[in-house]
Amino acid sequence: MFQHNILDGPPTATEPHPTSGETLPVGVGHEFSGTIAELGPNVDTSKYAVGKNVAVEPIIGCNTPGCACASTHTRNLCPRFAAIGISGGGGGLSEYVVVPQTLAHVLPANVSLEIGALVEPLAVAWRAVKLSHVKARDKVLILGAGPIGVFVLKVAQIFGASWVGISGRGSKRCALAHKYGASVVYDAAAGIDVVAETLKATDGRGADVVVDCAGSQSTLDTALKASRPGGTIMNVAGWTARPTIDMNLMLMKELVLANSIGYAGDHPELIQALADGKFDLDDLEALITRRVGLEDYLEKGLGALLHEKDQHVKVLIHP
Repeated sequence: MFQHNILDGPPTATEPHPTSGETLPVGVGHEFSGTIAELGPNVDTSKYAVGKNVAVEPIIGCNTPGCACASTHTRNLCPRFAAIGISGGGGGLSEYVVVPQTLAHVLPANVSLEIGALVEPLAVAWRAVKLSHVKARDKVLILGAGPIGVFVLKVAQIFGASWVGISGRGSKRCALAHKYGASVVYDAAAGIDVVAETLKATDGRGADVVVDCAGSQSTLDTALKASRPGGTIMNVAGWTARPTIDMNLMLMKELVLANSIGYAGDHPELIQALADGKFDLDDLEALITRRVGLEDYLEKGLGALLHEKDQHVKVLIHP
């Protein structure tokens, strides 16, 4: 029987990842797109051709006999899942990478390789919003104004949310959320009572859906109190500590607490939405807050994510 070790992380220098079989160092970059340079045997040539642009879905399951995730097509729930660009298998910063055809999603002609590199985090947001059952005229509160929070904002609007509030910490993050279309932005670091403000904005009813992209005790408590009776709380955050949950409050409000990790079969419908013009492609391109060459990856790419993360949504590395 498998034990769930989903969040164990990448391989080490001595312990290979159980699915990729690789040890450190490995190629990096799991949010990437590229152009097909060569086709392997038995590839569907009615769909794939040299020169076509694709977005890569990086999650790989173990495909071990007895693993239920293989038969249910939920690689994201495999206890031994690997990710190209994290666990091995090359990655977006490799000169070439080989992927199964099922993980290469052809980009529509109107979608650039740059926006193609946004498909992976957009798919995370797409699945979370879809599983939250966001519908037209819903009011959605997002906790966490980082990159995934901003992508959830964009997708919630596509699903018809009439009001999307977002709570962040720090003026720069909040300014970005406001710039990218939030109905209202709450800076929790400034002492704003997010629950009170959300109730005020929703005529005392509360949010239909609260998406927690931060994963802390304070955001969970906020989600419970800011949700309307019968509402949904969707967690997309990884947690470093075990929270406590007010089960009586959940019971009395009949709240649904759900979770979404990664994606599983969500790329085709997301890419179709891009092809159909449901996203404003100029708005998406504006989410790329820095473009750097491969030679500047460490200083201006990784350095920005480590030391200037409040100023960026997507840092794009051009090989």
